[in-house]
Parts: sequence; C-alpha cells; structure tokens
Amino acid sequence: MWFSKKPKNEPTDVFLGLREQALTVTPDALGIASPKTGSDVCAVLMETGYTEAVATLVAFSDGSTSLYFSNGGGIIGGGGHESVRAANKLLIASAQANLAAFAPTIQTPLPPVGVVKFYVRTSAVVLTAEAAEQDLGEGRHPLSPVFYAGHNVIAAVRQAAPQS
Repeated sequence: MWFSKKPKNEPTDVFLGLREQALTVTPDALGIASPKTGSDVCAVLMETGYTEAVATLVAFSDGSTSLYFSNGGGIIGGGGHESVRAANKLLIASAQANLAAFAPTIQTPLPPVGVVKFYVRTSAVVLTAEAAEQDLGEGRHPLSPVFYAGHNVIAAVRQAAPQS
C-alpha cells in the first residue's frame, strides 16, 4: 500500500484540508463549466476505511483526479493522463446514473474500517451513500457499479504515477 508511517487513525492536516476543499469547492471556482441542472454531478469522492488509513479518491467532472491517504501521502494531478481522465469520466457518469441511490447530507465523516463512503457533489448539494466494501466488491449492492468505476480510476492513477 502507499500509506505513510504516520500513526494509525490520525488524519493529517494536509489530508483534512484537501478533503474539505474537495467537499466544498464550487464548480465555478474549479473552472468547471456550469452544470446544466443543479443535479449534474461535478465531483465524486470515494473513501474506503482501512486499518492503516482512509483512502480518498477525488474525481472532478473536468477530469482532475487525486488519491489521498489520511495518514499522509497520495497522488495529486492524476487527471493529467488521458487514461485517468477516461476512467474519471466513467466514474462521474456512473455516479450520475445512480444519483437516486444517494441522499443529501451536511455531515461528512470518514468511513470506518471495511466501509466505503461516497460523497457526490452537484452544484446544489452534497449527497452521500455508504456500504460494506465486501458487498460492493462482490456486486451485492446497487452502488457496486460506482465502486467498480472508482477502482478503475484508482488503477489508472497507479499506472500513470511515477514509480518510486
């Protein structure tokens, strides 16, 4: 895994700041074309709770893509690669197609171990849904297609990232 050696369950200030920005930034501030309606998806966050940390995938509708870890580290700027942009586009489309499965929220807690939490940003609201990672991975949940699309983005980001 790409986790740092920071103590478990201690989100870094940088992680919390980047996450908060992703959850609150407006499409206009990002330079994203104005959504056609207030229900157009402009960002998807897929957060997975692991023993070591929370992994947060952030995908914006302009193709910008990042992967952060709550205990430090990550990849910012994955959207500069065409393979990542293509996978990102499919994730945004999958979230849009499954929008009815999400509920509005003002609370944005991190997921516990074994849980995947989705946050979907529209220009009007933040929506959320969550499920056990195992149920999503085994296709037993209605949001499994969004989960698979998110993992395709993660795979593209990992392949595009410089190897250290």
